Amino acid sequence: MDPWPAELLEVWEGSATAEYASLTRTGAPVTVPTTPYVGEDGRTLDVTTGLTYPAKAERARRDPRVCLLFADPVGSGIEHPATVLVQGLATVRDADLQANTDRYIRISTEKYPLAMKGQPRFVLQRMGWYFARIWIEITPLHVRWWPTRDLDDPPQSWHAPEGTAAPLSDPTPSGSQPRAWLTPPTSWRDAAAHVCERLTLQDLTVIDANGFPMCLPVSSARLVDEGFIVHLGPGSPAIDEGPACFTMHAHPEVFTGQENRTFVGRVVPETDTSGAGTAARMLVDRALADWSIVGNRARSGIGFLRKGRLLSPRLKAEAERRFQPVPTVRFSSGP
Repeated sequence: MDPWPAELLEVWEGSATAEYASLTRTGAPVTVPTTPYVGEDGRTLDVTTGLTYPAKAERARRDPRVCLLFADPVGSGIEHPATVLVQGLATVRDADLQANTDRYIRISTEKYPLAMKGQPRFVLQRMGWYFARIWIEITPLHVRWWPTRDLDDPPQSWHAPEGTAAPLSDPTPSGSQPRAWLTPPTSWRDAAAHVCERLTLQDLTVIDANGFPMCLPVSSARLVDEGFIVHLGPGSPAIDEGPACFTMHAHPEVFTGQENRTFVGRVVPETDTSGAGTAARMLVDRALADWSIVGNRARSGIGFLRKGRLLSPRLKAEAERRFQPVPTVRFSSGP
């Protein structure tokens, strides 16, 4: 028996990015665009985070309630992709860092063959700070999907069989989680300036009645003094007041880089005077640091290596926290 609706498999396999939302210690959502993969056993949807920046995994280890939103058609190769919201339970895997790294190199180079094209082997082998990975396996509990990002109609839905549970995560590493490695903007308004029109893939994450993050595509957003006025389609689930995260991102058709902005705060539902859907006011507390890699191939490559200089010193310490050697970066054939 299929573990989920078979017609959605092409969306999960073809999507270049999905919005992955996990919860902070206070129960607030944090959402980031992440590369999704279908699990090796065909029963989970998986994402990764770098061993040297494990915050996404550590949030999921503390609270396994997570969600994935597949609403980015760019680069999918699917003519009319559905928009799919998956809510489920996360299992964090970092007990075998070498196996994690080998798997990531194998399937990420299959999915993005041009991302490392032309890079010398010796350069790639020094990028353990990036290739060393933690896997987050998500067991779907509730899936909703719409024909398009506009959410014009009520969704179809699927529920996992009663009693479905996720395996326990690997043990929590010893010692303290590393500090944030990027400095967030001092002004969220500066981070928001001029990007609403350019970064058109926009999503709002709120908390549903069961305490799960719920990420939904935004049809339009407008910058106001205290944050954003956002609109969602008429088929959107109801939104309650509470902690929220507003994200926007973009990437080329051939995935070689990306730009993103993330804002956290609270959401307050509003009356949509147009009568065309759901409106809400996103009250922004702050902007989070972003992982953007932008510009032409040379410029984006330089930006990527600069990030490596910040993260490389963490690699040994994070492996030691898990009582393992630093994984070796190895390719079965030339990239």
